[in-house]
Amino acid sequence: MTVDREREDLIASLAEQRRLFGITLRGIDDAQARERTTVSELTLGGLLHHIVSTERHWTTVIIERDENSEFDVSGMDSAYRLGPDETVAGLLVEWDEVAARTEKLIREVDSFDTPIPIPTAPWAPEREWWSVRVILFNIFREIAHHSGHTDIIRESLDGANTTHQRV
Repeated sequence: MTVDREREDLIASLAEQRRLFGITLRGIDDAQARERTTVSELTLGGLLHHIVSTERHWTTVIIERDENSEFDVSGMDSAYRLGPDETVAGLLVEWDEVAARTEKLIREVDSFDTPIPIPTAPWAPEREWWSVRVILFNIFREIAHHSGHTDIIRESLDGANTTHQRV
């Protein structure tokens, strides 16, 4: 069996970004995950909810390849909130499942060059086509981008961050 280095490198890079994001969640409870610590509305739990939903959304876009899809704006007001029935532990388990699905997709997708129709949205009314590669890099960017937010929120919460855990 031949190993596709590009695919395996992407899987490893995504796993590392997920791991770094997860470090900022170590030892927090659900109440802390809902706590605002800056002027932003963002919370640790809300960012976790967003990242899990975002990765699931983009892998579904790749799998379904729906040329008539539209972004569902009805959930935007709760996109960055930990739902009342959600827990950090539950979302982390869900993220593991989503990550496994992403890894399987990366290994099995026909080509990273395949053009995929992107859902239209009020801010992007014309249909765009992105390659599988660009969509996967977008997932990577989302995780990396929001890891910085989680570091700031966690540091404001109790002084911990990705490189320093309070004991």
